[in-house]
Amino acid sequence: MQPLESPPPHDLVVHADRALVDGALHPVVVVVDDGRVSALLEPTAAPAGRTVLRLADDEVLLPGLVDTHVHVNEPGRTEWEGFASATRAAAAGGVTTVVDMPLNSLPPTTSPEALEVKRAAARAAGPVVDVAFWGGAVPANTRGDGSLRRLLEAGVLGVKSFLQDSGVPEFPPLDADALHRAASELAGARGLLLVHAEDPAVLAAAPAPQGRSYAAFEASRPPEAEAVAVRRVVDVVAATGCRAHAVHLSSAAGVAVVREARAAGLPVSAETCPHYLALAGSVPDGAPQHKCCPPVRGPADADALWQALTDGVLDVVVSDHSPSTPELKELASGDLDAAWGGISSLEVAARVVWTAARERGIGLVDVVRWTSQGPADLVGLGGKGRIAVGADADLLVLAPDAEVRVDARRLHHRHPVTPYDGARLRGQVRRVLLAGVEIDAERPHGRLLGPGGTGVTA
Repeated sequence: MQPLESPPPHDLVVHADRALVDGALHPVVVVVDDGRVSALLEPTAAPAGRTVLRLADDEVLLPGLVDTHVHVNEPGRTEWEGFASATRAAAAGGVTTVVDMPLNSLPPTTSPEALEVKRAAARAAGPVVDVAFWGGAVPANTRGDGSLRRLLEAGVLGVKSFLQDSGVPEFPPLDADALHRAASELAGARGLLLVHAEDPAVLAAAPAPQGRSYAAFEASRPPEAEAVAVRRVVDVVAATGCRAHAVHLSSAAGVAVVREARAAGLPVSAETCPHYLALAGSVPDGAPQHKCCPPVRGPADADALWQALTDGVLDVVVSDHSPSTPELKELASGDLDAAWGGISSLEVAARVVWTAARERGIGLVDVVRWTSQGPADLVGLGGKGRIAVGADADLLVLAPDAEVRVDARRLHHRHPVTPYDGARLRGQVRRVLLAGVEIDAERPHGRLLGPGGTGVTA
């Protein structure tokens, strides 16, 4: 009788006493083959693996995080940030997939040709995590001629628009007619419309910023501007059937509009960001590293955002990592009017949320849902954001109770500028695996993704 041959070893076997599977923490053995989870076994199982990883008692196994709001800025403004530095920062923070915003790069991603330029720059940089791309809706491609549909067909996950000045001249805002045309075209193509929702008329009527005064800057972009703009988006959704998503929601007034729209069954979603949840009411004067648009507001607004997350009105928390050079941040003068509006937080964003959530009695499972599965589901990357059979084996080993002090000089962002410098955050990233292989910045294996998580070539 011939002896039975042993089955070949699996690529990777992970033993975890706590792993986030099906919305709860369980003991499990995760088996990985060909970059995907091939089996989830009982903790007593002992399958053979070419690589075997056993988590320590203080570690949990989580799906890799997904950040769908990252301004990489390359090509054209690579001195602000680039794919090499941004994806290293992402990996250091446990983020295994980023979706790049279409503006602040030159050219902006508003055509299939510009998307190819962006992909070529990303591939040349050697991304260490997976990268997907948003397109942009601007007046030139919202004339009803099929430009947005062609951009979707070229591989973007959706398109982003502004209702007010974006801050860069090559990415102008949409007026009411252009917004309606964009939504109509995207509805026909089953595309997603992202909107930076601040109303230009309300902003124009608001008081001007005054140098270093944070209160004056906050007053210059009142919550009414957000609420009016979100209402406009909701009305366009109701008229066209387009699926729309309000980025970086900052206020209780904005939450109220989204809550009402979702209760009415409209395909409207929204995200918020770590700074709106964790920095509310604590921004000092003359500290431009805290400046963003819309601004960080007061504790009541943060409470409303947390409640919306808890209630399921908001499903997504993303960084809105929007860096620039230190000179553009006006760090020396502290002039909040002149400073570039953007917060650098990609590497620390999820841990900022986890630290603040703990103080409110909110558990890790909820935080990971908002920072991993929620963003993945928003953009249709069903193989991301979960530990499940068939999903990509993008895995994060986190020590959730460990405390780490942020040193901006040691972050992987291109410039050491962040409002979290010196903060003590819960959660230490111990290992990050992409497609079942531990990330090594010297041997990058990140992919460029299209719709559904399909790989594309530059």
